[in-house]
Amino acid sequence: MTHFEIELEKLKNVIEKIGNLAQNQVGESVKALLYEPILEGKEVKKTEHKIDKLDIKIDEICQSIFALQQPVASDLRFIMSAMQISNEIERIGDLAISIIKKAKHARDKHDLVSRFQIAELAKDVEKITTKTNECIITRDESTIGEIFVLNKSIKNRTDDAIHNIVGEMKTNSKAVVSGTNLVIVLKHLERISEHCTNIAENVFFMINAKIIKHEKFEEKKSEE
Repeated sequence: MTHFEIELEKLKNVIEKIGNLAQNQVGESVKALLYEPILEGKEVKKTEHKIDKLDIKIDEICQSIFALQQPVASDLRFIMSAMQISNEIERIGDLAISIIKKAKHARDKHDLVSRFQIAELAKDVEKITTKTNECIITRDESTIGEIFVLNKSIKNRTDDAIHNIVGEMKTNSKAVVSGTNLVIVLKHLERISEHCTNIAENVFFMINAKIIKHEKFEEKKSEE
């Protein structure tokens, strides 16, 4: 293998690693919301630190490749996409940490999580994160399509859940604290789903050399 090929392989491996760490963080955030936190706070912080370090490492590898090589075509798209994907993954990790911090207060005293079917929504966010990691590794267009469809569903159900929770807070002042925290958690879950969709768009660009938004992708598929 040439030095260039070794650097590209290293970049691919680091992206897979950071994706797996973020996926684990999202899994822990869902557990924290629905049950009790499984990992100790120190472990969660340790994983967050690893994600931040890998994000920097990806930037360094990309800068090194650009400085020493002149990547073209698919290699250039891969490197450009890798930098974007890394940023999106790092944000997913940050949002998962924030959910873990808010989860206890969202579950406290009032059982809003079970009343408004939050479990299914949270598990779908975990699912879209898993699919996004698959998409990065396999670069499969059908998985990209599944991510876009799932994101749309998550967004619609998040809007409905927030509407219902706000309605509950208006009629029940005792639900205000847990309800407010749960609304913040739901917005974080929705943003994780959006970041996953952004990653899928970057993978689509990597494959096809075309920039496409998920709405356009759905239109394209419906025309085929």
